[in-house]
Amino acid sequence: MSKSEKQAFLSTLFCLLLMILAFILEKNDILIYPFVYSFAILSGGWKQTYEGLSELFSERTLNVDLLMALAAIGACLIGNWFEGAMLTFIFCLSGTLEEYTTNKSRKEITSLMQLKPTVAQKILADGQTAEVEVSELALFDSVLVPKGATIPIDGVILSGHSSINEAAISGESVPVEKTIGAEVFGGTLNTGNALTIEVTKTSEDTLFAKIIQLVEEAQSVPTKTASFIEKIENIYVKIVLLIVPLMIFIPFYFLNWTWDESFYRGMVLLVVASPCALVASATPATLAAISNGARNGVLFKGGSFLENLAQLKAIAFDKTGTLTKGKPIVTNSLFLEKEDEVISMLVAMERKSNHPLAEALIQHFRVDLPQDLASLEIEEVVGFGLQATYQNHIWKIGKHAYNPDVTYVSTETKQTIKQLENEGKTVIFLAKDDKLVAFFGLLDVAKPEAASVIAYFNAQGVHTTMMTGDHEGTARAIATETGITTYYADCLPQEKTTRIATEKEEYAVNAMVGDGINDAPALATASIGIAMGEGTDIAMDVADIVLINNDLEKLQMSHMLSLKLKRIVTQNIIFSISVIILLILSNFFQFISLPIGVIGHEGSTILVILNGLRLLKTIPLQSNSKKNLSPDCTDCPLYQDQVVRNEG
Repeated sequence: MSKSEKQAFLSTLFCLLLMILAFILEKNDILIYPFVYSFAILSGGWKQTYEGLSELFSERTLNVDLLMALAAIGACLIGNWFEGAMLTFIFCLSGTLEEYTTNKSRKEITSLMQLKPTVAQKILADGQTAEVEVSELALFDSVLVPKGATIPIDGVILSGHSSINEAAISGESVPVEKTIGAEVFGGTLNTGNALTIEVTKTSEDTLFAKIIQLVEEAQSVPTKTASFIEKIENIYVKIVLLIVPLMIFIPFYFLNWTWDESFYRGMVLLVVASPCALVASATPATLAAISNGARNGVLFKGGSFLENLAQLKAIAFDKTGTLTKGKPIVTNSLFLEKEDEVISMLVAMERKSNHPLAEALIQHFRVDLPQDLASLEIEEVVGFGLQATYQNHIWKIGKHAYNPDVTYVSTETKQTIKQLENEGKTVIFLAKDDKLVAFFGLLDVAKPEAASVIAYFNAQGVHTTMMTGDHEGTARAIATETGITTYYADCLPQEKTTRIATEKEEYAVNAMVGDGINDAPALATASIGIAMGEGTDIAMDVADIVLINNDLEKLQMSHMLSLKLKRIVTQNIIFSISVIILLILSNFFQFISLPIGVIGHEGSTILVILNGLRLLKTIPLQSNSKKNLSPDCTDCPLYQDQVVRNEG
């Protein structure tokens, strides 16, 4: 229990005990009971009264706390000591519950901050380790991370391999296997073997530090609805304070009510007309939704961006790294000569290259090479590919390995090559003595969840677009596979920005999803910029929402969360206004007493807050069969691995 919660609880408890004691004294005609009631009211109402007066004098605004204080004082002035104490107690109780529920919605962030590492095992020049503050670590320092320890800072693995639980960063509970060269993040848990890592970011710039900073900032930025309600609160309270005297004098002079009854009804009006429930309609719900998102790997930089997501009419996606994995895979393998010999030469040559296409081929064809091939000397032909001489034969990989006008291949093979290119695939050729012996189709395939997420937005009536710098064939292939409504190929950063501005003008509320430096201008231009967490720092800095784990399903979850937030806030507003109107009418017709008015008013406030807490519950997504795809996506529609041998 926090200090503020404990203080609120004790105030409420003392108010209750003193009220009970005063009630007993009153029933036994012991004359000091008014003083005990006064202490009960002071015990339970001092905090709200102090806050109300502070706001009145410092900001020149009126709030509901002053209404409650005036109502309690008014009840005591006409001799209704018990009602005044009862009002103070229930108002204090609702404040305590609001404090508790608001803190509950912040619980995920508080626990996240507690995970922030403070010390690290720095490896010294002599190989010994020393415990130092994380803030003292510098770039390129080496740090030992024992088994079961929290990784203290962002870095790359220098030695060792282990399973890393990244739930604090991504929201995913399944550990990730990592080895030498892999990136690790501060705040994640090393569940496997001991690791040695090299520091790549200072403690202030780690991903974990950015997450905490972003969420703290988001919780202090209200939604438009909450801002509007806060703005009208001051006006509303002034109107109530003007109407209360009319409620007292008009019935007294024109409806033949007694002075006590008229004044009593005025005090009841002070209570039931107070907009406590209305004020609590949006903020607790928004805090709960932001906490939910943070727990599931989605950072909202402000409540307004979460709220705006429900109004989304158009969304545009970058292709590489956003809709696709960002790494090409081999989708087609076609051999025209002995497969074993060709594969061995292919791997031997590509092992000497660090090009992404070479890495894809090596990952696809895992073979053990004989010593002479393992030490093969490779020549890089700039702009074309690789070349090597082996056993008096010249081998070539790349563009220069195949010339359709010179190299003899069958018409069927030429048609196959043309088909691969039309599908947007990159075709890699392998030739032996200028004779084509194999070719491979590679493609940066769509993420397994991309198609279902696009289908969701299409079903919601949100216009979907893909913008990419890739050529027409690749763009068309990914658009077809994912179900994108519209796509634009060969886009430069300025073109993306211009198209986003056009969509914003046409659809009013639009979003851009990207991960690269070239996406930053478009992210800043869109109504809502959404960055992939594994993208560039500048993309995350200008974006309004960050998907930490690069999982597009989290984008779908965010939209569903925003729609749920809109529904709950609307429910709260309608309910709170309805209760206020009902209680005011009941008071005018003398149906309710002050205690009943207090219970109805404060009860509605508590219900509104509890309704908002439903947003802490994780929103389930429909099961997606594509999640079961193999790591290299060999079940994708565009994956059609073919083998052709000994072609004439």
